[in-house]
Amino acid sequence: MATDEVKEDASTSFTAPPAVALTPASPSIPPWYFEGGLRRVKPYHYTYNTYCKERWRNKTIFEIYGSEFRDRPQEYYKNAVLTGMISINGVPTHALDQIIRNGDIVTHTLHRHEPPVTDKPVTIVCETDDMIVINKPAGMPVHPAGRYHYNSVVEIMRFDRGGWNPMPCNRLDRLTSGLMFIAKTKEASKSMMLQLQTRTIKKEYVAMVKGKFPEGDVIVEQPILAISPKLGLNRVRANGKHAKTLFRRMSYDPNKDYSVVQCLPFTGRTHQIRVHLQFLGHPIANDPIYCNRKVFGPNLGIGGEGDDEDIITRLSKMGKEEVAEAVAYHDELVADYEKRKAERMSGETCAVCDTPLYTDPGLHEMGIYLHAKKYNCVEGSWSYQTSLPDWALPKEGDIVNEVPLLESLDFPLVMREKEEEVETTLDGNAKSEKVTVEKEVYQPKEITEQELEMLQIGGEEEEGATAEATTVEDEREITTEKVLDVVEDLATK
Repeated sequence: MATDEVKEDASTSFTAPPAVALTPASPSIPPWYFEGGLRRVKPYHYTYNTYCKERWRNKTIFEIYGSEFRDRPQEYYKNAVLTGMISINGVPTHALDQIIRNGDIVTHTLHRHEPPVTDKPVTIVCETDDMIVINKPAGMPVHPAGRYHYNSVVEIMRFDRGGWNPMPCNRLDRLTSGLMFIAKTKEASKSMMLQLQTRTIKKEYVAMVKGKFPEGDVIVEQPILAISPKLGLNRVRANGKHAKTLFRRMSYDPNKDYSVVQCLPFTGRTHQIRVHLQFLGHPIANDPIYCNRKVFGPNLGIGGEGDDEDIITRLSKMGKEEVAEAVAYHDELVADYEKRKAERMSGETCAVCDTPLYTDPGLHEMGIYLHAKKYNCVEGSWSYQTSLPDWALPKEGDIVNEVPLLESLDFPLVMREKEEEVETTLDGNAKSEKVTVEKEVYQPKEITEQELEMLQIGGEEEEGATAEATTVEDEREITTEKVLDVVEDLATK
């Protein structure tokens, strides 16, 4: 495994990190093999280069790995630091208490065990000279992150098209299926990302949720906070980021007590639709995090209830000591023989690196009932959509509701606060006067060449709560999170 030479003088402000090294390295040999409905990769060695995240600043290297990464035992990370397997700015660190600063790059070489993903292909919806619109299968991450590298949309498309550099313009959770935009050029990527960030695009998702969802417009405008980045847990909390979603019921199955819901996000927070549906008491039926009674209890976190620390403790066991069982896991949607195939720690370890090994996930764990169905430019210059997945199609006996087409929906580009009654006094008499506060959407700054290049740097991300439900990528690639979050923040000011 070859790496670039690095300077020994640790006093320098920056030393180029080692080049990413990985095996198999031949671009002409596919790293995958297919078995049992899964796309698999044999274990290999890999070098991560990860930019310092804001929340890592001024923490020790061992504190970061101990608190945010759960793929390996604590003892592994301790040994990796002490033996120089982890470097800071290209210089091996042998001290557990070495502080990480803003701008640092952390390098870690390990024996990588990629989880299998679905063997369904990445299908093309439309292709132009500068853009490819795809239908991402559920269960496949977008970017290489966490335990995933070759088993990602980017690497699969890179190999299928002879080594070109795919540039995803929007992000979907690993467990979510549906529309994605893959740019062929930096100019196309910049243009599409600015459209997405300035809210000039309408987005339509569909989800299948627990219970009988109300008819009519249901608007949730609740802030969302990342409770545990390590576990990928997000919740409605007053000190979170502003988030707004409109829901409409499309159909209801009275026999199974499930509803198919149209979801129209006004903002783009991590797990926004999943968290807002849980807040309403109608979580996505097979969501192994937000529809898991072992984690949230019998009420499934409705209204944001539940102590965060207790939830984190229970969630940390999922996929390790216990199987992550969504409500649908117990229903007829999942056969008994499939339940036994759930992914968990097998008790065995790798002969090369001694890391704990997992069993294969069941096919029912490869995705959730959430699909990005349609994206529509408000100026009318383009519109793309996919067909509904099988689980969203109405069946005999379902109660079907008419919902407006995405093109006909009036999405405000100026966000308006709710009307408030303001008490005023005039000549000694109390009076109520209604006012509407308008908040303009801020035009984000133009994305720089350096920020676009950051999108292409591989990063090591924290592991999700369960092997089948890792929310890493939310698809929140570690090297893009800061860039995208900054622009999202600007767009909501």
